[in-house]
Amino acid sequence: MMTQSVEELAKLLYPEDVYNEAAALTLGELKVLQHLRMELEERVRPILIKCYEKAQLPRQEILTAFRNARIMDHPSLFEGRDEKWRVREIYNAFLYLEMARFDPSVATFFTVHGGLGYNTILIGANKAQRERYGTAIREFTAQTCFGLTEPDHGSDIAGGLATTAEKIGEEWILNGEKRWIGGAKTADFIPIFARDTETKKIKCFIVPGDAPGLSVEDIQHKIGLRLVNNGHITLKDVKVLDADRLEHINGYGDVAKIFIHTRTDVAHIAMGTAAGAFNAALKLTMTREQFGRKLAGFQLVQEKLARMQANVVAAISYSTRVANLQEKGIHEMKKSSLAKMHNALVMRETVALAREVCGGNGITYETEVARFFTDAEAIYTYEGTHEINAMIVARELTGIGAFV
Repeated sequence: MMTQSVEELAKLLYPEDVYNEAAALTLGELKVLQHLRMELEERVRPILIKCYEKAQLPRQEILTAFRNARIMDHPSLFEGRDEKWRVREIYNAFLYLEMARFDPSVATFFTVHGGLGYNTILIGANKAQRERYGTAIREFTAQTCFGLTEPDHGSDIAGGLATTAEKIGEEWILNGEKRWIGGAKTADFIPIFARDTETKKIKCFIVPGDAPGLSVEDIQHKIGLRLVNNGHITLKDVKVLDADRLEHINGYGDVAKIFIHTRTDVAHIAMGTAAGAFNAALKLTMTREQFGRKLAGFQLVQEKLARMQANVVAAISYSTRVANLQEKGIHEMKKSSLAKMHNALVMRETVALAREVCGGNGITYETEVARFFTDAEAIYTYEGTHEINAMIVARELTGIGAFV
């Protein structure tokens, strides 16, 4: 049996990638992605609709799929690299494409763990903390998330963060609330951002999920990303040792470094969500017949399919370009915000077109389009709303900050 080439495997896995950006992946990276697809199909697909309807996270099945495929620590991801902790950015882009085209909730669950949480450790931790927490994250022996957003402070969190941290001896006492924290209820440890009562600077602390004084209540009645349990965290006199403070986070500027990475990740999720909706719509229109012919044979449907394909190609191009720049060490908020803004916009149009060409079948989970359609609304908003990302880009264009 002949071994598939990179080009052959890339085309097999991602036919919607018309400009063949996936050919920049190594064969080892593609095989990890292929293994992940097999794991998700085997473990998660059979229970996906049931879990979505009940808003239940199939945590163990997802983590097992991630762990078995070794999506963060497989040796082939680091061949020829001195870097131990970070995979290649182009692989990261297609990792999110792979997850989100399967299910956006799965990709979102991963990004609060392997994106927001992991980047918090990589950017904020000292060497010992990185070894302890970073290793657990990448091997999926523990689950983490990201405790920044608050009930009254989302987009204005830089100046409005209200959770406090008071140092008493060798301990910090944390008080406050966090909201919309994905995966909070099941997390083994949570990076919690709080304002130092003495210096007024934002700091970050690693808080065990079962810490005394910490409670998590799941947010109910969501219309999208229903697999992801978003939590409302309450912290009441939670004690954290100074050794569990991430010493390299000492202000919002350090938090912004995390967002440069994770905003790009969400641009990738938007890309994958658009691809998933497009593929689901293409599948249905190629099989369902009306008026004696397949839906895909009607001119109006073909125009919409072509537009969806163009949107997906544009999103892939944005994602791979910003990934290549970040791989070269170019990390700029303008570039990640532009990618998230653009990809979320074309995603929103694509899921609407996908639902449209599927007719009434587009509102049922069985055709898959419905999940992408509802999940897109959450992706459009989180990790910076469209307006916030637009203002970040426009601030660079004009030199005028329009946030206040």
